Amino acid sequence: MSRSAHPAGPRHADVLPEGHYSAPPADLNTLDAKVWAQTVTRNADGVLTVGGVDVVSLAEQHGTPAYILDEADFRGRARAWRTAFGNDADVFYAGKAFLSRAVVRWLHEEGLNLDVCSGGELATALSAGMPADRIAFHGNNKSTEEIRRAVESGVGRIVLDSFQEIVRVAHIAQSLGRRQRVQIRVTVGVEAHTHEFIATAHEDQKFGIPLAGGQAAEAVRRALQLDGLELIGIHSHIGSQIFDMSGFEVAAHRVVGLLKVIRDEHGVELPEIDLGGGLGIAYTSDDDPREPHEIAKALTEIVTRECEAARLRTPRISVEPGRAIVGPTAFTLYEVGTVKPLDGLRTYVSVDGGMSDNIRTALYDAEYSVALVSRASDAEPMLARVVGKHCESGDIVVKDAFLPSDLAPGDLVAVPATGAYCRSMASNYNHVLRPPVVVVREGEARVVVRRETEEDLLRLDVG
Repeated sequence: MSRSAHPAGPRHADVLPEGHYSAPPADLNTLDAKVWAQTVTRNADGVLTVGGVDVVSLAEQHGTPAYILDEADFRGRARAWRTAFGNDADVFYAGKAFLSRAVVRWLHEEGLNLDVCSGGELATALSAGMPADRIAFHGNNKSTEEIRRAVESGVGRIVLDSFQEIVRVAHIAQSLGRRQRVQIRVTVGVEAHTHEFIATAHEDQKFGIPLAGGQAAEAVRRALQLDGLELIGIHSHIGSQIFDMSGFEVAAHRVVGLLKVIRDEHGVELPEIDLGGGLGIAYTSDDDPREPHEIAKALTEIVTRECEAARLRTPRISVEPGRAIVGPTAFTLYEVGTVKPLDGLRTYVSVDGGMSDNIRTALYDAEYSVALVSRASDAEPMLARVVGKHCESGDIVVKDAFLPSDLAPGDLVAVPATGAYCRSMASNYNHVLRPPVVVVREGEARVVVRRETEEDLLRLDVG
């Protein structure tokens, strides 16, 4: 990698500007295992390797930026969730986090179900061989065409999100001579401790039917009266990137309260309860996520306790981890383009990607880690902001981090924990091409989602 001299930015001994960062680590070559995939390490030259493949080789073969995904890590995490909940519960991988046909095949082989929320996600799932009865279909505004395809395909459940959708799904199912299994998504009024844009159980937002004011009870009343529907349970989702289990406890209490109302009014005990996903992962060393077995134990105990208090049979629990499975399994590999020290502030490190491959920092104020991965360095740490190449001042990948002060154009840096949402939310802003997804396993690398080309962009431009 080429390296040229440049004036260094603020060192750790300087007075640093206010920001979201901790003190510089003693050794910038040391990797925090919490934020990296399980097979990630450094070789004798300080080059990061994953699945037995070094990142310099990956960059030479596949270019940058690129999403690098550890297949063994993904499978291991999927298996851990499946094992933690056992045979008396269902684990639905939330496809919105990241979905490809390779991922669908892994899920099928590891015994997980799949949650989709669009016709495109459903098409991907079916094309890769996921049995339709192991698919759940979500979404707050499913089109008639999407519902029809879901019912025709035989999806295992459709999660109803509005009064209009109750009628719409029932009508389509009945016209096809089907009785569609459904759940009703309920907003339970829980304020999850997360960003406003990813909190989903308070009343003032677009998802679900409010429990308050008897609306959810009325939705159940209507669903039970329609021949095209088989109501199997209640669905709740309180948000994303959550570490505190107290929100789930409140949500379970309120959902079980609704189950009791249903039992008392209709003489029906619904057999399922879906508590959604949203469990957080480690993006930085400050994050402390729970293990799947801890989450399974806590959720099972909460639901069991609430049902015993309400004198209800304990329903079958479903959960929907997405980020918690795929998030830690991947990192984004970039090449440094320019290094721009700002005296008394920080050093701006521009990479060859940005908000087109990771919008989360701009959208959610998300925090990430970053490391120099193409070599070792004994240089002092400098406070850096990793930014992209787009025409936006908000095009920030990592707001505040410490990188070696000898960082230079041509170096490779990697941002861990980008497996969830980064590729799913990627765009062509500034007509930048979306990166590939490269899977590594046991010393081999293969592309599962190829890099876009200029021909791909121009093929859609028919004017």
